Amino acid sequence: MKPRIAERVGQLPAYPLAHIPRLKRELLAKGVDIIDLGAGDADFMPPQVALDSLKAALAKPAMHRYGFQIGLAAFREAIVRYHRRRFGTDLDAATEVAPLIGSKEGICHFAQAMCGPGDVAIVPEPGYACYIGGTVLAGATPHIVPLTGKNNFLVELADVPKDVLTKTRIVFLNYPNNPTAAVAPKDYLARTVAICREHGIVLCYDNPYCEITFDGYIAPSIFEVDGAREVAVEFHSMSKSFSMTGWRVAWAIGNRDLLAALTVVKTFTDTGPFLALQQASADVLEQAESLVRKPVAEFAARRDTMVKALKKAGFEVPVPKATLYLWVPLPEGLEAAEFATTLLKDEGVIVLPGTGFGKSAEGYFRIALTVPGARLEEAADRMGRVLARA
Repeated sequence: MKPRIAERVGQLPAYPLAHIPRLKRELLAKGVDIIDLGAGDADFMPPQVALDSLKAALAKPAMHRYGFQIGLAAFREAIVRYHRRRFGTDLDAATEVAPLIGSKEGICHFAQAMCGPGDVAIVPEPGYACYIGGTVLAGATPHIVPLTGKNNFLVELADVPKDVLTKTRIVFLNYPNNPTAAVAPKDYLARTVAICREHGIVLCYDNPYCEITFDGYIAPSIFEVDGAREVAVEFHSMSKSFSMTGWRVAWAIGNRDLLAALTVVKTFTDTGPFLALQQASADVLEQAESLVRKPVAEFAARRDTMVKALKKAGFEVPVPKATLYLWVPLPEGLEAAEFATTLLKDEGVIVLPGTGFGKSAEGYFRIALTVPGARLEEAADRMGRVLARA
């Protein structure tokens, strides 16, 4: 008899990046000049302090032991100091902070700690794949909320049917947003927290792009909203702001009871991030504000270069206030998957079609600003050629 795979595995949607590496390898083998604007993985080196700190930590035997869920005290304390400086948030390092092996891991496990069969999770679409992935793996039911320009790409809980809200255990929010680059006003966050408190809904606030902001905009923490500590956990990462994507170090902060539940789940699945990586991350966080200036300035310059080049190529594109992405609308009638596939096969440019993040994101594609300006201009020219032929 053939072994059976769990039904919930078959319920998982296709991951938006899963097929890209294979196609990229095939085209590179044929000599195609590929410009990869798919993954949100910038071409910057990590801060020098991270490299120096890691090198020093590697020489210490204690850094090679299990970290377990408590992790490195220095990392927890650096997180507390960073949040106090950046957001004015006072946290208890022992109970209101949790080290993670990347925020993706933490969010997926958090969903499993918060909900199960019979429960509902409110999932934005388009959105990061681990929101729906964690929901499905928990056995809960996702309630998809389309993010559109009409609602400013915000999840408005007041518009969710009351019978859904009564079953909802968790809502996933991500601002500044991937992939739309939308930002959330403070009054929106306040009314969202109020509804979560009213209905006993856990608020999973995914905030890895809070430092990548432009034109004077400053992204908030959910804990700048009164009452959020009762219902929320916020996720942060070393990946995007500090160009440490492959290091897989992140953290969650917030309600101690919710974090305790997450810690229980993680106790059965991992033994925490490598301690030497936690030490390097701690040293980076002590200088976070100064270390982000250079990459953020480069992202801003790339944003401006690409917006100008796209407009010249025939696209209308909003100018985002945050993130390393552009969320580009296509002319009516041009399907996102068709455009992205043609762009890759005919012109060697990788972008992500909106439908890779969910069917309600038809009509858009995402650009990651992960290559220098000259390559972005070349990519825009190639996109314009595909648009002209469509």
